Amino acid sequence: MNHLISDQIASLPAMTKAQLLAVWAKNFSQGPPASLRKDLMVPILAYRLQEREYGGLSNASRKKLRDIAKSLYSEKGPRGRESASLRHGTRLVRSWKGEVHEVYASNVGFTYRDKVFSNLSQIAREITGTRWSGPLFFGTKGKK
Repeated sequence: MNHLISDQIASLPAMTKAQLLAVWAKNFSQGPPASLRKDLMVPILAYRLQEREYGGLSNASRKKLRDIAKSLYSEKGPRGRESASLRHGTRLVRSWKGEVHEVYASNVGFTYRDKVFSNLSQIAREITGTRWSGPLFFGTKGKK
């Protein structure tokens, strides 16, 4: 890395917010959001300094990232949140009416009694016989 750029980047964390705003003004056409904290400005500015010196992402990389972002959303909003927090191999155990039920998360869905399901709600319905929110039934639903 160019010593001048690396020295500039190394000096960013020690700067005051006013000094960081001056560096920001030199590197961006518009100011940062008013609520942007100093500790978040530093990595953004560091990336921008490197980007200006060495170049940014290729157009192909930008397109790939946009495509990935678009694929994460359906018409109803973000999808895949249910299994995003459950890593491959995670075991969920739930007792229902005296019987213990085990579900395993995998890259392709959830396995329950040697059958693969695409979501936890299908398994909750299989166990209870009624419509349930799978994440709620298995206790994986995060707080808002």
